[in-house]
Amino acid sequence: MSGEGERQLRVHPARSWLATDGIASGGEGHSSQDRRLTADPESHPQGIIMGNEGLADYAAPRVPGSRGQLRIYLGCAAGVGKTFAMLNEGHRRRERGTDVVVAFVETHGRPHTAEQIDDLEVIPRAKMPYRGTTFEEMDIDAVLARGPDVALVDEFAHTNVPGSRNEKRWQDVAELLDAGIDVISNVNIQHLESLNDVVEKITGVPQRETVPDAVVRAADQVELVDMTPEALRRRMAHGNIYKAEKIDAALTNYFRIGNLSALRELALLWLADKVDEGLQRYREAHDIHVTWEARERVVVALTGGPEGDTLIRRAARIAARSAGGDLLAVHVTTSDGLTGASPAALANQRRLTESLGGTYHQIVGDNVPEALLTFARAENATQLVLGVSRRGWLASLLTGPGVSARTMRASGDIDVHMVTHSYVGRGRGLPRASGGLTRQRQLAGYALALVLMPLLTLALAAMRSGVNLTTEVLVFQAGVVAVALVGGFFPAILAAVFGSLLLNYYFIPPIHKFTIAQANNALALAIFVAVGIVVSSVVDTAARRTKQAARSGAESELLATTAGSILRGQRALSAVLDRVREAFGMESVTLLERTGSDPDAALVPDGQARRGTLPARGGRWSAVGVSGDQPVSRPEDADVEMPISDSLVLALRGRALPATDRRVLGAFAAYAAAALEQGRLSAAAEAARPIAEADRVRTALLAAVSHDLRTPLASAKAAVTSLRSPEIEWDAADHDELLATADESLDKLSHLVDNLLDMSRLQAGALAVFPRPTDLSEIVARSLDDLGPGGRTVTVDIPDDLPEVAVDPGILERVVANLTANALRYAPPGVPPVLTGSSLHDRVELRIIDHGPGIPAEQRNQMFAPFQRLGDTDNTTGVGLGLALSRGLTEAMGGTLEPDETPGGGLTMTLSLPAVPAPARPDGQAPEHQGTSFLSTEEMS
Repeated sequence: MSGEGERQLRVHPARSWLATDGIASGGEGHSSQDRRLTADPESHPQGIIMGNEGLADYAAPRVPGSRGQLRIYLGCAAGVGKTFAMLNEGHRRRERGTDVVVAFVETHGRPHTAEQIDDLEVIPRAKMPYRGTTFEEMDIDAVLARGPDVALVDEFAHTNVPGSRNEKRWQDVAELLDAGIDVISNVNIQHLESLNDVVEKITGVPQRETVPDAVVRAADQVELVDMTPEALRRRMAHGNIYKAEKIDAALTNYFRIGNLSALRELALLWLADKVDEGLQRYREAHDIHVTWEARERVVVALTGGPEGDTLIRRAARIAARSAGGDLLAVHVTTSDGLTGASPAALANQRRLTESLGGTYHQIVGDNVPEALLTFARAENATQLVLGVSRRGWLASLLTGPGVSARTMRASGDIDVHMVTHSYVGRGRGLPRASGGLTRQRQLAGYALALVLMPLLTLALAAMRSGVNLTTEVLVFQAGVVAVALVGGFFPAILAAVFGSLLLNYYFIPPIHKFTIAQANNALALAIFVAVGIVVSSVVDTAARRTKQAARSGAESELLATTAGSILRGQRALSAVLDRVREAFGMESVTLLERTGSDPDAALVPDGQARRGTLPARGGRWSAVGVSGDQPVSRPEDADVEMPISDSLVLALRGRALPATDRRVLGAFAAYAAAALEQGRLSAAAEAARPIAEADRVRTALLAAVSHDLRTPLASAKAAVTSLRSPEIEWDAADHDELLATADESLDKLSHLVDNLLDMSRLQAGALAVFPRPTDLSEIVARSLDDLGPGGRTVTVDIPDDLPEVAVDPGILERVVANLTANALRYAPPGVPPVLTGSSLHDRVELRIIDHGPGIPAEQRNQMFAPFQRLGDTDNTTGVGLGLALSRGLTEAMGGTLEPDETPGGGLTMTLSLPAVPAPARPDGQAPEHQGTSFLSTEEMS
């Protein structure tokens, strides 16, 4: 690949991309004819697998007793061809003589997939009874007893039926791998744990079956089966994925173009990240330091000056030109300070970087160009953005090439962009503080002493007749001061001694002899040497203090940035550990905490503990925070350890630190402890939030029921008192009316108390739910009967072949009655509510539709808050528990309740419930419907 445009990731309509330990290639095992396929995607039951032979074919022979290898086909949605690709790979390996069996495969009624299984050995499934229904799961023991070379296992994220050996199928796969069996499986991108919430935001569908990312990333090979959204929708429309009655609902909901495009992008980016991780491991293992332009990484160098915003935006535009480009901003804090780097300016630039999707880093280095390029190469950066120097022409002439010029000369294969800005040539503001006396300055001081003293001698000798000894001593004294300013203490001592010898030989009588005739001349010479020593000592001390002050400023800058990360509270501990690793150039930084007791720890001498090596008491160490690779598990394994308390130690691996750095490290350690405590306090506060919410609900309950409990009680009390009064004789009609009033009031009171008790149980998580297969039409009929005459006006449209739902019948009846009563209350005269039912694979949806005034979209979440009636001022008909209780009861049964706008005006309440799967067919194929969430992941849409 070459050129700017060719660095971008090319995506073909139907292709499989392979990541083998992070190194990408095409799908394995396909001939040149496979690679020339150009047919329409619908003509092939899967995304076309294109590429050369995979790395697995050339792997070293398997060591007996070693762990099996895992290969995973990754897809963006159901129907792209993951299962077909898995079976195709099984056929290819069997043709090579490999022992391949089908451990578990779901065909989902797709004929092309079923045909692939016909000539493969299929391990019989285990029958698992659960709540009166028999389900089929993979028989792990049978597969282990069979002992094949390769097992094909469908639906990697599947949740097993309760009572199975393992909760998740990926745990079953782990047992097969431990037994030395290679496994080929598949998973959809929406089932990865880290993307679960992202997928729910995109599709609106929560995914209850997830697999940890680390499990998938640990696979030996991950191959993406890719297909364009348009091609996948055509496959859907042709009936190659779902049955005809489900196609319209799928195309208008989960399988929209936008949803599929977003899921496809997530899959491509996730795989690209895995490829990048493998590439970094490969480079480290082979000690490769040159830049490989596999992905655009743009590093922008910041000085904290006013031009920083311009540089960051320019670098962000460069990174955005390539798909998946990364933006990294870095500020190098030198030990002698960096002029103009105010913490406030850097904090603003950090926020700007993060708002543009980049990351901010701060490192310490004496040589700014070297530190900058070391960081860029460590991050495998391809481009480096620098600002044109703000120094004027005179400063550039006097001090030589600046940081930008030196960085460009040493950049090697990293492209460097010099960006102009409005501050070019305006100077750097405050004068640059003089740093410590470096070796170069000391050498310059020695050279100046050896050159300046003879030059002064020649000049004074030429003017011998016009100057006296006092002037000559003062001139040499000025030379010593000049050398001290340049080179410090020892060059000034050399200048003083050398100058005294020259004064003695050339200017103090007798001339041209190292003898002194007069005592006052000897005293003057001694004072000259003493003054030179004192002045050089003062200059050297001032330079050292300047260096220490500059370093302290750099350290406080770094600590202030870290403190800002803690105050922001987002990944505070990780931010602190990352900053320690970057600032001190370590391989890894680990915060260790001692928990429990460890008998071996008691052998550590107390004296060693008091010296700051280990806490005195025993215990086991566990990592509570890690940054970098190869974290340490014990303090004694670290190159640097910094005790924080009896139970906390900051352990660094990489190199030893000088005492000056350990002082700063101690401050970082305190920050890490504070960040850990902050995280735990935040977790405790989050845990206390439900308790506070429950208290709020109880308070609202007491305020809301004061009237509603009193009203039916007062009515019933008045009716009963009237009936018992001996002063009034009631006729039969009045007698019956009073009894009816008392009965109605007590019914309302009983209904109110039931609702309050159920809401309390929901808040406490103590509501007992007993789901079982139930006919939805029967539930609806009973609910409408409970509503009396109003229920007979409701229009019901529920198909006869609708699957049963796995719910608690009594609870669902109350939910439907509540929702329908609400719809009747707001339905306009002559336009009764409508109840419709439909199914989409493993879910059954009941829609309660009314054409009343509706509810604005921004207020729909408020309608489910308990103890209020949205838009009502009348509180005589209840406390506003109906919708809140309905949603709570629905979610307790594993369902969802969502409001939506009725076309033409009104409100539609969609009740989504888990469907009961159809019984397994005698031919052993998958059931037509996959019910509750532990049954299938392939089409969990």
